[in-house]
Amino acid sequence: MNFIASFFSVFVLSIALLTIPTFADLQPIIIKGSHFFYENGTEFFIRGVAYQQDIINLSASSTGTTSYSDPLADKNACKRDVPLLKELGANLIRVYAIDPTADHSFCMQLLQDAGIYVIQDLSNPTSSINREKPSWTIDLFANYAGVIDALAKYSNVVGFFAGNEVSNEVNNTQASAFVKAAVRDMKAYIKLKEYRPMGVGYATNDDPTIRIPLAHYFNCGDPSESIDFWGYNIYSWCGDSSFTNSGYDQRTLEFANYSVPAFFAEYGCNTIRPRKFSEVKAIYGDQMTKVWSGGIMYMYFQEANDYGLVTVSGGQVSKLPDFTTFSKQLANVAPSNTPLSAYSVTNTVAQACPATGTSWAASSKLPPIANADLCSCMMSSLSCTAKPGLSSNETATLFSSVCGLNSKACVGISTNASTGVYGAYSMCLPNQQLSFAMDQYYKLQKNAQTACDFGGNAKVQSSSMSDSCKKLLGQAGSDGTGIVTSPPTKGSDGADKKSAAGVTLVPGINSDLFKIGAYLL
Repeated sequence: MNFIASFFSVFVLSIALLTIPTFADLQPIIIKGSHFFYENGTEFFIRGVAYQQDIINLSASSTGTTSYSDPLADKNACKRDVPLLKELGANLIRVYAIDPTADHSFCMQLLQDAGIYVIQDLSNPTSSINREKPSWTIDLFANYAGVIDALAKYSNVVGFFAGNEVSNEVNNTQASAFVKAAVRDMKAYIKLKEYRPMGVGYATNDDPTIRIPLAHYFNCGDPSESIDFWGYNIYSWCGDSSFTNSGYDQRTLEFANYSVPAFFAEYGCNTIRPRKFSEVKAIYGDQMTKVWSGGIMYMYFQEANDYGLVTVSGGQVSKLPDFTTFSKQLANVAPSNTPLSAYSVTNTVAQACPATGTSWAASSKLPPIANADLCSCMMSSLSCTAKPGLSSNETATLFSSVCGLNSKACVGISTNASTGVYGAYSMCLPNQQLSFAMDQYYKLQKNAQTACDFGGNAKVQSSSMSDSCKKLLGQAGSDGTGIVTSPPTKGSDGADKKSAAGVTLVPGINSDLFKIGAYLL
């Protein structure tokens, strides 16, 4: 009898478990004009929180020695934090860096179940576009593609930031050309892989001199090259400020005719403590919601910069006063919703590209497509190549030597973001670029035996060219000054991801080709 009762109990429990409802995937967020919408046509406003612990500014000038923790791969942290993010009233988190090879399924499912979306930065502290030595190369492409590959299957991924505050003042605006090239290539990659539509955008700082040229630059030109959304890191509302005193009124006017969604990618001034978050009412109020699609408060974790909502010690979380204040502010807003069916796109014209001059140095002509196929084809076609395994210092010295001997050898690998003139192979790996320069010099010396040596750091090889390479190399031209329009066929496996992406080892401005300073470490 007990056995029968036990069996019956297990049977009933099994049936009950089968009938427990499972959470469906969240509706993908779509973009129409300058607004976000749920797939069902309801307007989507970002109620976001920046969510990453122990991370530094990813656009800083470091060359990649910083370690970081992937918050979307930490099961224990996600079990601890996702309920609190839901309690806050957040519907989105911004994550600054992940490990593309890690398993994110557990955390992404918890976020799905809590109704929380993700905007993910593509860079990380060891793989990003360095504002002081900018480049867009096939190893960066491979890393960024890896992030997209890792998250594309989750319907609660809104999109990606291709850069964060890379150009942050007048003297480094040329770096924006390389970030915009990343935007172009990652948008093309999403289409190539036939992923569902996901946006690729940029997050900017609030520098008064360049904020308007920056916003115009990333929105101008061919839609295939421009951003899908614009994130604004802005901290001008402090304490009991106001719509006018904070400058929110002027920023809103500036973006009134922007053709893609704009939102605050970071906000939450902390110069006056405790924070009151009184800007929340304005961000989601009628004065702003026709232009702005919400914002992402900075940030969840308490760090040395004192912006956190919670502290974490020994794996245990404790709420700070800011947690309750921010939660109450979010709970009290109800932005006016324009349904997709009633929305008529009026902002259809992109911005005009800013002219290069004293306050803007990035041409609208972008660096070449990061194409690992082209680099591989080029290497096979060479008669003289650099020895593999050279150190960064050795590579820099050899660049200085070969380009100093004859500047024509390096035209195909040089970059000038202000004039918009780039060598076709400027996106290849350092050893590949060095090999091209050595081969060019070798040919200029009519294949003299001594012209392919460079202190034993170069070697002669038998060149070859497959049929598939002929078109690519033909577009590049014999000296590498052509423009290759063929798209790459490789993604996250197309380049050596261990390369130091933040290090520029090749010539920059042509007039400096002979200077050691042009080869930056």
